[in-house]
Amino acid sequence: MNARVFGNPFVDRYLAAYIGFDVPALLAMLSEDVCFETYANDRLTASARGIAEYEALARSSGALFSERSQALRSLSLWSDRGMAVIDFRGTLARDIPDGPPAGTVLELTARSEFRFQGDRITRITNRS
Repeated sequence: MNARVFGNPFVDRYLAAYIGFDVPALLAMLSEDVCFETYANDRLTASARGIAEYEALARSSGALFSERSQALRSLSLWSDRGMAVIDFRGTLARDIPDGPPAGTVLELTARSEFRFQGDRITRITNRS
């Protein structure tokens, strides 16, 4: 991971945890009722409501890949929201039902949109 400091300790911690796949650090930054959604080609592919569902999804999603990396391409911040553009590359660890087989390398650019309330993230929406 290339270290980039944005001058906002909260954002710096979030991006380090997100890019580094550090689930415990991410959980510490989420509101109890966090809303998480992932869309691929405008189709909802994963969602979680609340921190417990988010944790389960994050841990199971990590097991899908034998190798993965993310790199921050850009970041925009406003007072209560932000948007990061992330380059993702991962090798599937197992076959996906009705999808690609194990060993397939996935490369994509995704946009992560997030909402803040105080010192917590209340919503994360990923689009690729």
